Amino acid sequence: MIDIKKTDELTPQELVTIFKERTKVFVVEQTCYYQEVDDNDYHCFHVRLLNDQTNELMAYSRIMQKDGYVTFGRVLVVERFRKQGLGKQLLSAVLAFIAANFPGQDVEIEAQAHLTKFYGSFGFKQTSEVYLLDNIPHCQMRLTAADI
Repeated sequence: MIDIKKTDELTPQELVTIFKERTKVFVVEQTCYYQEVDDNDYHCFHVRLLNDQTNELMAYSRIMQKDGYVTFGRVLVVERFRKQGLGKQLLSAVLAFIAANFPGQDVEIEAQAHLTKFYGSFGFKQTSEVYLLDNIPHCQMRLTAADI
């Protein structure tokens, strides 16, 4: 089940679960020490893929509107649910939400470089050279509103 809520619509338990999983993936697994929870979390949409039976978090991303475009990030699949195609299911839901709620706006992301093929399968085009962000190779990618 896909669930999309603004931060102030989440229960404290839901928010803590999101932050715990994000920290597991982006800080601990990737050994990348940075301020993972940030001010963007106050004003974003949290997209959660939940287990239909247990309501357990399986995959997650957040969506934010920026000046002139929309972005999403913190895309993750909880470790025990990986290799089941949930990333594609999550990204499809993210893009459907963006198309419905931010019509006519392009989507720009900072993608980890090893995921350019994954995002490319959804129509994203690489728009920058690879650069280091928190010691992890990234690149800018863009999807035009017409291609969503």
